[in-house]
Order: sequence, then C-alpha cells, then structure tokens
Amino acid sequence: MTPDPAVTRRCAVLGSPIAHSLSPVLHRAAYAELGLDWRYDAFEVDEAGLADFVDGLGPEWRGLSLTMPLKRVVLPLCDEVSEQAALVGAVNTLLLEEGRRTGTNTDVPGIVAALRARGVTSVRSPLLVGVGATAGSALAALAEFGTGGVRAIARDPSRAGDLRTLAGKLGVDLDVLPWDAAATLSDLDLVVSTVPEDAVAPLAGPLVDRAEVVFDVLYHPWPTRLAAAAEHAGRLVIGGLDLLVHQAALQVEQMTRRPLAPVAAMRAAGEKALRARGAVP
Repeated sequence: MTPDPAVTRRCAVLGSPIAHSLSPVLHRAAYAELGLDWRYDAFEVDEAGLADFVDGLGPEWRGLSLTMPLKRVVLPLCDEVSEQAALVGAVNTLLLEEGRRTGTNTDVPGIVAALRARGVTSVRSPLLVGVGATAGSALAALAEFGTGGVRAIARDPSRAGDLRTLAGKLGVDLDVLPWDAAATLSDLDLVVSTVPEDAVAPLAGPLVDRAEVVFDVLYHPWPTRLAAAAEHAGRLVIGGLDLLVHQAALQVEQMTRRPLAPVAAMRAAGEKALRARGAVP
C-alpha cells in the first residue's frame, strides 16, 4: 500500500531500557533543519515484544532505530539485510518501505565517520578495550581504515569467540590479551573503549600514556575518567556523542532519503540535552 502523502511520516527508536535515549532529540533536530513534518518517538520494547510491534505498524512508518537488546533479535524479521549488518550480525536500523523491511547497520560507518571528522585518516596500531558487540562494530570500522592487526584486552579472553570469528571474516589479525596486559602494551595510536566507565577507569593511566587518540564510546556522564585523563594529557579525545550523532545522521539519510543530514544541528541538540540532564559540564 502506498502511504498517503497527507499522513505524517513516523519513525522511532526501540529498546529496553529506552528512557535515556538521545535518538528522539537528534532525529527531531534533523527533521526541523530539513523542514520535514515527521514524527519520531521512543518506545520501550523488549525481545519478546518486537515482532508484534513491527507487525502492527501502518504504512506511515518509514523506519526504526534499534538499540539493545534488539539488534540481533530483529534479524529474522527482515526481508533483506545489508552486507555490513549481516557481517557484524547486528541491525540498528530497520527501513520500512512498500511493505518491505530492510535491516542496515549505521554503527560501523558511524564510528568511521566520527574518527574521520576528528582528523583520523589512518589507524596503524589500535587497541580495543572489551570484546562484546560494540567491540565488533569497532573492529569492522577499523578494518575500513585498512588496519591489518588489532589487539584487544578482555577480562575473560575466552568470551572473545564472536570477535575472533568476525576478525576472520574481515581478514584482520586479532590478538586478544588479558586485562592486565594494558600496562605492558606500547606503540598504540588509537584506543577504543567499549566497556563501562568503572571497568576501564583503573586502566586510564597506562592507556593514556601509550595512546595518541582515545575513543570512549560512552557519552553519559561526560567526560568519563578515561576521557578526562586523555584530555589532561593532551591526547585527541573522541566520545560517544560523536558516534551517536554520526550514526543517527546516517539513519536520517536512509529513512528520509535526504542526503547530507544536518550533523552540526544534531550535535548541538544532543549537547543541549545532555547539559539539561547534568551529563556534561
């Protein structure tokens, strides 16, 4: 069924929990800049409720942003999955058009865009902190820079099976090391932290001493202790808001089919919202 042009187009972010999500702020800011009378909401949806929610959507719906724990659960609901989403086994964007559901992933290109926007054009010797799902997206992003070898540290290296499998598909040589190896590593040009702040904070000193660029995927609170240590040491610091804005901008472009989403306006809206929450100084 063709959507009625008089009906407001709708998009939303789904997840559980979802109240903290900045996606509505970012997408609404983009719609305002683009002059679109679109609606973007947030819905608390868990794994058990996802299929029913998607099945109940009308023709006015154009797309869904998916956060944890839905990025893998949505895969069987897709009619088509992009090559990159299939590679990392995670869909964070569900495009809805003409009765078809297409799953894509903007986390990976969002990481690439966040790095390039801050002047990082090559990555020689990176370190991943953590080996979970977010580390998988980061690994795929690092492969886009032509990185042939990546080191990762994990509190339990035996849980790095999925990351090792992905590295094999990407043709990247992955070396997973124990957590305390952070104190002995050298020659790091980029550290990407994908773990909670309390986990990485004790490693902030040695990581900052050894890295040229620090990318912490968290954004609330900001700065994290790792980011603060890196800033104090004069390192280039990239944060979770950089990632969130760039991946959301790519979602806006895919959902609205408008090129060049207004990244600056989206970032300004995100910073304003975080200040209102007391999440940034």
